[in-house]
Amino acid sequence: MMSKRATRLEDIAAIAGVSISTASRALNDSPAVNARTKQLIWKLAREHDYPFRRYMPAGPIGANGTIALVVPRPQGREGQLDDPFFLELFAGISDAARERGCDVVVSHFAPTSFDDLSSAMTTTRADGVIFLGQSSLHHAFNRLSASEARFAVWGAQLPDQAYCSVGSDNFAGGKRATLHLARLGRKRIVFLGDTEAPEVTQRVRGYGEALEQMGIASLLVPAHFTVESSEAAVDALLARGEKIDGIFAASDLIALGAIRSLLHAGLRVPEDVSVIGYDDVPFARYSRPALTTIRQDTARAGRLLVSKLIDTGDSEMRSERLPTELVIRESCGG
Repeated sequence: MMSKRATRLEDIAAIAGVSISTASRALNDSPAVNARTKQLIWKLAREHDYPFRRYMPAGPIGANGTIALVVPRPQGREGQLDDPFFLELFAGISDAARERGCDVVVSHFAPTSFDDLSSAMTTTRADGVIFLGQSSLHHAFNRLSASEARFAVWGAQLPDQAYCSVGSDNFAGGKRATLHLARLGRKRIVFLGDTEAPEVTQRVRGYGEALEQMGIASLLVPAHFTVESSEAAVDALLARGEKIDGIFAASDLIALGAIRSLLHAGLRVPEDVSVIGYDDVPFARYSRPALTTIRQDTARAGRLLVSKLIDTGDSEMRSERLPTELVIRESCGG
């Protein structure tokens, strides 16, 4: 039986409607070829199994494949590569990729639109892409999924979602943390954090439902995902004379900033104010007082994200919600 003829450079050029020299320069990533033409030719080369990677810079040594990590432009905590939680998630993905013989590369590219996402997927030489966070790109990811299956997203499960995401059950985590504070007898419980990010919005919903269940009024205080921002937010809250006895923070970093503010104001943690964080990053157990928090399983998240790209193939990837766990330490008093 006659074997299928290998795709040639002139075949790619003919399909793209360009000269052979232009196709060659595009596959060599030459600046003489405009980005739109280059993306088209790279896409055609992949679709027709043309071995253009030999023209590109050398790939990772000895790897069976490559996974690219892309971080969308920041919204809330997303885009903060030095955030301890994202470092833990990166470690989980890297460990899972190593077990599967894959290398991981971190892209400097920060998409903000569908065109950016499409460009990223067209030009990447990685076997698959993991986007760390949805930012404001939910609808763009939905649109991308109609033509591209080589990506997965760390983030929330949102209405009408067509793409694969892996993330924690943020609603349940938020409700569990708030109910724990309420059952400790706390009556004035603050939610502290940036409520614009999709995952945090779901934590706020859990917080609100728990307070409604317990007949307690809510108090939302905005703060970015940094120690400095949360410390300043609690400073301002206390300066207004607000009487609080509980704080549910959207992250462990935010909780740490809150504790700093409370201690500077002469308040005791947990005797005067109980504090619960979210994530269970390594420093949470070593802070003083040790931080009660909602644990997210970053090792399992990494394994799921990697397996979605490697094992699913052409079949539809199913989104996953991971359970969270309340880890009780000193900062809430019980």
